[in-house]
Amino acid sequence: MGFPGGRHVKRIVLEVVGWVLVLAGIAALVLPGPGLLMLFAGLVVLSQQYEWAERRVAPVERMAKRAASEGVETWWRVALSALGGLCILGFGVLWIVDPAAPGWWPVRESWWLIGGPATGITLVLSGFIALGLLAYSYWKYRIKGDPVPDA
Repeated sequence: MGFPGGRHVKRIVLEVVGWVLVLAGIAALVLPGPGLLMLFAGLVVLSQQYEWAERRVAPVERMAKRAASEGVETWWRVALSALGGLCILGFGVLWIVDPAAPGWWPVRESWWLIGGPATGITLVLSGFIALGLLAYSYWKYRIKGDPVPDA
């Protein structure tokens, strides 16, 4: 026999995880990070509890796949995406190393690399995720030749 409130605890945990992923995904649409992927994951989690979320999973999945295929359509896009992922990774390493503020820094030194190593770690993870998704998209749509999803 299981924990009496286990079903309620599971529902609350899934709801919190789902909403955190949705909100982080929305933020990552404009910030560095895999926004559509996190938004999709959040909707998948919430779709276990809500019909409205279930209805939105397929359109977000199509948008994410379409964006992935468009991101590898040309060599310029692949190169710029790879450069972007490497820049995010490089900034993460910079935050982890945490050098002293340079002489040209115009504001208080305490505002240099705000967040410290924790921010660096999330940037490094985001960079690896971006590069991994780029490699996967390249393999899926350029090498394997999967069809591009309709808009």
